[in-house]
Amino acid sequence: MPPTSPPARPDPSHAPETARHGGRGLRALLALAAGPALFLAVMALPAPMGLSPGGWTVAAVAGWMALWWLTQAVPLPATALLPAILFPLLGVTDMKATTSAYGHPLVFLFLGGFVIALTMERWNLHRRIAIRIIAVAGTQPARLTAGFMAATALLSMWVSNTATTLMMVPIALSVIAFVDGDDAEDGDTPAPAKDRFARGLLLSIAYAASIGGTATLIGTPPNAFLAGYMGQNHGIEIGFAQWMALGLPVALVLLIAAWLLLTKVTCRADDLAQGPIQDGIARAHGELGPIGRGEALTALLFLAVALTWMFRPLIDDVVPLNDTAIALIGAVAAFAIPVDLKTRSFLMDWSHAARLPWGILILFGGGLSLAGAIQETGLAHWLGGLFAEGGALPLIAVLLLITGMVVFLTEITSNTATAAVFIPVAAALAATLGFEPMVFAVPVALAASCAFMMPVATPPNAIVFAAGRLDVAHMCAAGVFLNFAATAVIALAALYLVPRLF
Repeated sequence: MPPTSPPARPDPSHAPETARHGGRGLRALLALAAGPALFLAVMALPAPMGLSPGGWTVAAVAGWMALWWLTQAVPLPATALLPAILFPLLGVTDMKATTSAYGHPLVFLFLGGFVIALTMERWNLHRRIAIRIIAVAGTQPARLTAGFMAATALLSMWVSNTATTLMMVPIALSVIAFVDGDDAEDGDTPAPAKDRFARGLLLSIAYAASIGGTATLIGTPPNAFLAGYMGQNHGIEIGFAQWMALGLPVALVLLIAAWLLLTKVTCRADDLAQGPIQDGIARAHGELGPIGRGEALTALLFLAVALTWMFRPLIDDVVPLNDTAIALIGAVAAFAIPVDLKTRSFLMDWSHAARLPWGILILFGGGLSLAGAIQETGLAHWLGGLFAEGGALPLIAVLLLITGMVVFLTEITSNTATAAVFIPVAAALAATLGFEPMVFAVPVALAASCAFMMPVATPPNAIVFAAGRLDVAHMCAAGVFLNFAATAVIALAALYLVPRLF
């Protein structure tokens, strides 16, 4: 009889939202002091003409938060708590208004999504899905890379990018180990081809994890942050299916671009022997074993939630559900669906759910609180006016500038923090130039998740870098081209798709 719960394994949900770590000694002390020092310096100056004192205060708090987010002088979620302390203390907003952002419906959408994702991880359903897709792809290097990318992207639409990468990298390393150990009978692959294959396979996982997350509202925090901000400040509701109509085409184009870049340009390995690859895939497939009851029930629950999200507009008249309610129903169901009543085993229990990435939820709420204050005090409108000179440029040029700036900035900053600071400014700039706020805000949200160059930019980048088969030069050489491709694709999507969908 199969076990009612799989063996324990390292929990990916505790991975930080970015891969950066604060330094020690004098450097850490300077980073810690820089935030409050900037805050005090700004507060000592009079508010600029056209900006309210409240807006200037919010600018001072935002500067403090931005420095701490950039340097990670304290953990990112701790910085996200500053609005709850400073805004009421400085008279910007009262405590109730400030902290309401931390309980925004989109925070609970992520909470429900995390519980469902942890259920998939508990029963290893995500691993079975990944290996099955890879097995179908075949052993030819380019096709195998496509299989790894498809599996990673599909999972990262629903499971955190970090958890997906942590699960996919060992599978890739298993295949790479078989390739490294091939002999004359298998074709004796030249060492350069082995290295190119290893680099390409690992980079494909990192890229696909980041790209796949952009396809759904719960795939990466900036997407849901955008939805929360637009609903709270502009009265624009973004549904799950509505976002997928935008995010999925963008993700597909970027996945194809990344695959072509890796398999045809930077990491081409056509002369690789395929026998060892087949052995590696067969071994991983053989380790799966038969599908268990918990795995099957999790698959049914996941399908029910995903399909309800996608077809919610069709059932709204019958059952008035929203995306958050669907996520919470799925999460509660995971605790209530029994796997084995004799042992009182359920799809999810609190010991597993407690590993939920609470820090991301706090970061999300803090970002919404900051963004709301930026909007309400007029700071966003004032900043938008500063950039209004860009109105002399064609719209596509402005979109390329905004997208490119965020794409390269997020190489060194948290994607959620970047979204929290720049989405309100982009929306205000759009209004100043006479455009709908979504046209400028959507590129910021998408671009914040497109950091492909630096190991410290995202957890997926850091995880594949830690495998020891890449150096910074390899990552930058491939990533810079993909950064430019992402800038172009996102700007074009904002120009042609956003006005039609929103």
